[in-house]
Amino acid sequence: MERLQNGFTLQIAPGTFPLSTDSMLLSDFVRLRKNASVLDLGSGCGTLGLLLCARDGGCAVTGVELDPAAHAAALENITANALNDRLFSICADLRSVSSLFSPGSFSVCVSNPPYFSGGPAGKAPANARREDCCRPVELFRAAGWSLRWGGDFYLVHRPERLAQLCACAAEAGLEPKRLRLVRHAPGRDVSLILLQCRKGAKPGLVWEEICLFAESGEPTDYYRKLYHLQEVSYGRNAVSGSHPNRQPG
Repeated sequence: MERLQNGFTLQIAPGTFPLSTDSMLLSDFVRLRKNASVLDLGSGCGTLGLLLCARDGGCAVTGVELDPAAHAAALENITANALNDRLFSICADLRSVSSLFSPGSFSVCVSNPPYFSGGPAGKAPANARREDCCRPVELFRAAGWSLRWGGDFYLVHRPERLAQLCACAAEAGLEPKRLRLVRHAPGRDVSLILLQCRKGAKPGLVWEEICLFAESGEPTDYYRKLYHLQEVSYGRNAVSGSHPNRQPG
């Protein structure tokens, strides 16, 4: 069991995708307006929804997950955290969102999608790592349908896929507005990207960059803030908490 912010917990069922730094980074990257209605595309056992609900007491998150075992785990996490009134899981294919929701039903979409177009599945279920059922073009079409005008789509992905992601965003009527480059340490290659796209927005992209560790190998203040390691000063806020004993992945 993973202990999250503000007393929330996440139970990872056997065979479902574990809590990763990718999800932690994405939940921190997301900007939620008051009473945001969020759609999580490929929601697994509800990780992103739990992280967002733990952070923001006013948001409501609906997850769409294809795998029945992950969906069942999400329902258990929802009940365990008494979130039945604002965290939901639907067992369905994200490519069928047009049959699930009216267009423009959500103010925010989020996704931690599969990164690879082929290759071995590894220890995680194949659909959690490979794009067999979730190609970028399909993912962006689902987000474009679901978002209201001015709504934002946030996702985490591999840096080598950036050009493809931007092309898919344009096709879906979404404009890249904010890009965060993630490095494990200064001077290292970019390992992940976080992208925010807005429906119907004008061109204009803001670039950001973060490192998880300093040259010395010590966690940066950002990493400590992300995992609530201890009270640290980051920007204008002080954050406190405990580390769930996880390394970046």
